[in-house]
Amino acid sequence: MRLKYSWALALLLSGCQLTQSDSTNTPTPETNKSEQAVKQDAAQADSEKKQSIAKKPAKETPKTLSPQEQEDVWRRIGMQLEMDIPDNKKVAYYRTWYLKHPNHLRTVSERAQPFLYMITKRIEERGLPMELALLPIVESSFDPFAYSHGSAAGLWQFVPGTGKMMGLEQNYWYDGRRDVYAATDAALDYLEQQSKRFDGNWDQAIAAYNSGGGRVSSAIRKNKKLGKPTDFFSLDLPKETSSYVPKLLALADIIANQDKYGIDIPPIPNKPVLTQVDPKEQLDLAIAADYAGIGVKELQGYNPAYNQWSTAPNGPHQLLIPIEKKDQFLAQVKKNRGKGMKVARYQVKSGDSLSVLAQKYGTTTKVIQRANGLKNSNIRVGQYLMIPTSTKDDAKYALTAENRLNKTQSQARGQFKLTHVVQSGESLWSIAKENKVSHKSLAKWNGMGPKDTLRVGQKLVIWKNSDKGAVIRTVFYDVRSGDTISGIASKFKVKSNDIVKWNSLQKQKYLKPGQKLKLYVDVTKVSV
Repeated sequence: MRLKYSWALALLLSGCQLTQSDSTNTPTPETNKSEQAVKQDAAQADSEKKQSIAKKPAKETPKTLSPQEQEDVWRRIGMQLEMDIPDNKKVAYYRTWYLKHPNHLRTVSERAQPFLYMITKRIEERGLPMELALLPIVESSFDPFAYSHGSAAGLWQFVPGTGKMMGLEQNYWYDGRRDVYAATDAALDYLEQQSKRFDGNWDQAIAAYNSGGGRVSSAIRKNKKLGKPTDFFSLDLPKETSSYVPKLLALADIIANQDKYGIDIPPIPNKPVLTQVDPKEQLDLAIAADYAGIGVKELQGYNPAYNQWSTAPNGPHQLLIPIEKKDQFLAQVKKNRGKGMKVARYQVKSGDSLSVLAQKYGTTTKVIQRANGLKNSNIRVGQYLMIPTSTKDDAKYALTAENRLNKTQSQARGQFKLTHVVQSGESLWSIAKENKVSHKSLAKWNGMGPKDTLRVGQKLVIWKNSDKGAVIRTVFYDVRSGDTISGIASKFKVKSNDIVKWNSLQKQKYLKPGQKLKLYVDVTKVSV
C-alpha cells in the first residue's frame, strides 16, 4: 500500500514537472502583452531613428555661381568665352608670348579696372561673344589715351574716318574716339555690322574690324575662285590682320583657363566703378574734379575724350566719375549752376587778334566770338573782351592733349633735341630726310602716326645723336650789331644752314641786334 502511494506520488510530481515545462513554452496573456510592448518599442525606436536621419542636414553641394555672381570680372568673362581655339601655330605663339610676359597682363588689368565691368555688361546686354571684351587688349593694351599708326585713337583704336562714320565727334575740345562709353557702343555697333556681313562668322567679323570688311570679303572671294577654304586661317590677309585674331584667341584661352596655365591676373571687382553724369553746361575740369572730390588727373583719366582743360562749349558735357561720388557731384552742380567756368576780362592791345588771344588763353576764336557776341573776328584796341579761361595753371591739367604731347616730346630719344617749325609744303618724310632720321621715329617722337599730315607753324622735336666724342650743349646767343649767320656759324663751328633750320629763319638774310638764336654746339671744339 505504501508502495502504491509512493508510485502515485512520484507520478504526480513528474506530471507537475511536465506541466511547468510546457507552461514556459506556451504563451499566456501576460507573455503576449510583454512581447507586443517589445515589438512596439522596437518599431518606435526604428521610426525615431528614421526621423532622426531625416532631420540631419544633407551634405550641401557647393552652389555653382553664375558669371554675373563672380567676384572677379575676369572670371565673369572667362566663363562666357565660347569661340573655338584652334590648334594653330600663331595662336600657340601668342599664347606663349602672353604667358612669358605676365607683367603685360598685370598692366592691362590695372588700366582696365575702371572700364572693364561696363564693357562686359554692354556685351552681355547685346548677346555678343564675350571675346569682344578682350579686343581693347589687342588694340590698345587698354590705354584710353593710345594713339597709333594711321591716327587710330582710344581703347578701340578708331581711325578718324571710321570714327566719324560711327558717329564719334572729333574737334578741338573733344575726341569721341577716346570717350570710353561712346566708343564702346560704336565699336560694338561696327562689330555687329561685320557679323551680319559675314553671316555670323566672328573670326571674319573681328578680322574686318582690323582691316576693313572690304578686304576680308575680297580675300573670301579670291579663295572661293581658287576652290580653297574660306575660314579665317585660310584667307590671304595683311600680316597685321593675320596675327590679330590669333592674338585674341590666345588671350581668350588664357583668360578662360587661368588655373590651367598657372597665371594669376590681378582681379577686378565685379561691380560698377564709374557712372556717367551730365551737368548740362560747360565745366572747367578742375572745378568738376572739386565737385566730385577727386583730383584733376584722376578725372581726366576717366574722361580721356576731353582734349583741353574743360568740357566742350557746345557739348558734350557728360563725365564719368566714381559711382559713390554721383550724389555729391550733382548737388554741387545744382548749388553752383552757372559757375563752372572762369571768365577773364581782357582789354585789347595793339597787335592782338582773336587767334593770338585764343592761343594765349587755351581756347578757340569761335568761343571768344560767341562769349562776346562778335559776328566776325574784327576787334579794336581798347575793346574789352570776356574770355573763358582755366582756373588752374596748365600743369594742373596733366592729361590735356598739349601736356601729353609735351611729355612725349620731352622723352629723351637721343643726345640732343632740335625743334623744327613746320613750313608750307613740308611733310614728316621731307623733314626726316633733311635731318637724316627715320620718318617713323620722327612721328613717334611727336605722338603722331607716320601718315599724319602737318600744319604750318606746328612744332616738331627732332632727336639727334652727336658724332663720336662730341659733347653737345644748347647755347642761346644774343645777336650783336654787325653779326651775320655765316660769322656766327664760323665762330661756333656749326653750319649756316643748321642755324637757319634751328631758328626757323626761313632764309632770312639779315639778323637784328638783340635777336636770340638757339645753337647746338660741340663744346669739345668751342669754349662757350
